[in-house]
Amino acid sequence: MASSANFSLEFPGDPQPGDLIEIFRPAYQHWALYLGDGYVINVAPVDEGTAATLASAKSVFSRKALVKMQLLKDVVGSDTYKINNKYDDTYTPLPAEEIIQGAEFLIGQEVSYDLLGNNCEHFVTLLRYGEGVSEQANRAINAIGFVSAAAGAFSLLGLFQNRSRQRHY
Repeated sequence: MASSANFSLEFPGDPQPGDLIEIFRPAYQHWALYLGDGYVINVAPVDEGTAATLASAKSVFSRKALVKMQLLKDVVGSDTYKINNKYDDTYTPLPAEEIIQGAEFLIGQEVSYDLLGNNCEHFVTLLRYGEGVSEQANRAINAIGFVSAAAGAFSLLGLFQNRSRQRHY
C-alpha cells in the first residue's frame, strides 16, 4: 500500500507505511500501525463491532482481540492522534515492506490480548521492530508494584505496631 501525498488537514502529519499511530482515548492510548492509503492495522475486542466502542472499558479488559484493517479516521473517531515512532532510537525498525507483509498476514486473525503483557502497543511494536514493547504497560506494572510494595510496608508497619502494643500489656 502506498502513502498518500497529502494525507489530510483534518488528520495531522504524513504517516508512512509502518509508522506507529498513537491515539489518545479518554483514559489510555490506543495504538495502530499505518499501512498506507489511509488504512491502519490494530487490535480490537472480538465481541465489539464499531470503532467507537473501542474506547469502552471492555476493550481494555478483553482477553481476545481481532486484528483489523480499518481507515485511520474510523479508528480515531473524535479522539486525537499523532505519529509516534518513539522507540526508533532504541530499536531498529524492520524494512517497511516486511512490516506491511507481516501486518497483512495477521488481518482477520484472533489474537490473545492482555493489558499488561500483550496489548495494542505490544502488537504494533512487534510488527515494526520485531519486539513487543509497551511503555504504557510498563508504567502500569510499576504503579502496581509501587502500590503493592506500599501496601505491604503499611501492613508490616501495622503488624509491628500491634506487636509492640501487645508487649506493653
